[in-house]
Amino acid sequence: MSTTFGESKSELMTRASREIARNFAESSLTTRQRVAITCRALFDAGHDSGLAGQITARAEEPHTFYTQQLGLGFDEITEDNLLLVDEDLEVLSGSGMANPANRFHSWIYRARPDVACVVHTHPFHVAALSMLEVPLVVSQMDIAPLYDDCAFLPDWPGVPVGNEEGEIITAALGDKKAVLLAHHGHVIAGASVEEACSLAMLIERGAKLQLAAMAAGSIAPLPERLAREAHDWTLTPARSRANFSYYARRTLAAHGDVLSDS
Repeated sequence: MSTTFGESKSELMTRASREIARNFAESSLTTRQRVAITCRALFDAGHDSGLAGQITARAEEPHTFYTQQLGLGFDEITEDNLLLVDEDLEVLSGSGMANPANRFHSWIYRARPDVACVVHTHPFHVAALSMLEVPLVVSQMDIAPLYDDCAFLPDWPGVPVGNEEGEIITAALGDKKAVLLAHHGHVIAGASVEEACSLAMLIERGAKLQLAAMAAGSIAPLPERLAREAHDWTLTPARSRANFSYYARRTLAAHGDVLSDS
């Protein structure tokens, strides 16, 4: 005999949230391993643009983070060839140099103690949308984690290797999870590597959907109350862990060299 058919939606959502949290606990993967998997997963999802883009995550010591070395594509990243750098981009561990554009990541980490991972890529549909100088429009349930959580920088500041660009991008991001950069790409500021990877997947899908919808007609807005409900329901640590577990399984099945044997 069912015991839940008389429960309200809020009661069912609370029940489900508890179950999701219990079933998707913290992963045993290290931060370095999660960054390497994220690089490969996003490459497979079309986020490559030659050597452009950076993925970073806070490391164990204050004011340090992991990132890929300049000269390697996302498809070449392993846990062993990631760099450990300080906020001046001086290499503390590893070979080679960091991408000079990582400077704006340092600015974001300084301004946002809640951010554990920054993803900056130029995926095809995000880049195409950025050329139109229009914000991301969230009008479909799958993209709800970005509802009212994606800022927009309408003016391209140029190559982001200076402190000026760090200040501009960080200010445009504000307290949001993401920012679409006109004539450029996007930045995701995640509370975890798992969240940043998940949102990076979503922003490219969102841009692809938006371009298709704009070509067909006018985009109808979501009802605000329901959109916020969907945002809060889907953007939780446990759901990000569930998403990332799927991306990790798919990545590791396709790329056996991502993690070291030790």
